Amino acid sequence: MEIALQVILLIVGFVILIKGADWLIDGASSAASHFKVSKLLIGLTIIAFGTGAPELAVSVSSLINGTTDMLLGNVIGSNILNILLLIGLAALIRPIRIKKDTVAKELPLLLLISTILVVLFLDVFLMNADANTISRADGIICLLCFTIFLFYIISMARKNRKAKKEVEKPKFKLSTSLILVLVGLVGVVGGSELVVSSASTIATAIGISDRMIALTVIAFGTSLPELITTIKAAKKGETELLVGNIIGSNIFNICIVLGLPVTLFGTVTPDSFELLDIVMLVGSTAILLLVARSGRKITRGEGALMLTTFAIYYSYIVYSALSSLPQ
Repeated sequence: MEIALQVILLIVGFVILIKGADWLIDGASSAASHFKVSKLLIGLTIIAFGTGAPELAVSVSSLINGTTDMLLGNVIGSNILNILLLIGLAALIRPIRIKKDTVAKELPLLLLISTILVVLFLDVFLMNADANTISRADGIICLLCFTIFLFYIISMARKNRKAKKEVEKPKFKLSTSLILVLVGLVGVVGGSELVVSSASTIATAIGISDRMIALTVIAFGTSLPELITTIKAAKKGETELLVGNIIGSNIFNICIVLGLPVTLFGTVTPDSFELLDIVMLVGSTAILLLVARSGRKITRGEGALMLTTFAIYYSYIVYSALSSLPQ
């Protein structure tokens, strides 16, 4: 009876998510036209930070409850999923054009921040430590990286203002646009929270491990805002919002979702993460950068390749998790 109720809540959460994403994309696109800023900038900030709220909530909750594997799995799993699954799916729906500045600036910045996280995590390999940890000092470094990102966003906004480019006519009045953004964010975050909560309850009842839940149920669940927003944006042809959302969300995940809780609560020592998980974090970003640099367009074939890479990695995770279950 309990599981049946959770399944119903899961479905309700998905419905709220989908409608919220619809309003969010329409409102954000219209607001960008009103403020005469690029849709990429809106995607990097309002949409990315808003859809990143579920990850932050899960991370803080994980540290409070002492489940540190959930914290790192939430960030690593979400970032890999955002790129390989979400960009891959979006490219299948409609080939994605990547702007020159995104290839030259935003994607390399994401790759740099992802690499910094890997270096901070590999204490055993780089410092001969007894265990790989994320310390409070590491968390502060992540927050400093986020301030660099914010300075970049501010400079981009100023550049947009000075350029005074022609922008498309807003679809809604400014007040309506902002209300749609706010209501859409509430729907996306609230719907995803409902989905994650019910999915986690179901997974725990079945007897799945913390690492498995973190890299699958939690990572998928907290990335649902980005997933639904990405699909909606791809269908509407809003590729700037789509790409900005993914890049901004991944930077937000590393710098804030991981960095802020660790800075506040202190060092964490994840127990069950493998080197492959960390390699995939940087590798997925490198794949996106290489694909985008090849022609500043992600084709359906390249999208299929990204989805295949994602499927192979997650097949390994599921296999290793099932192999470790008691016979």
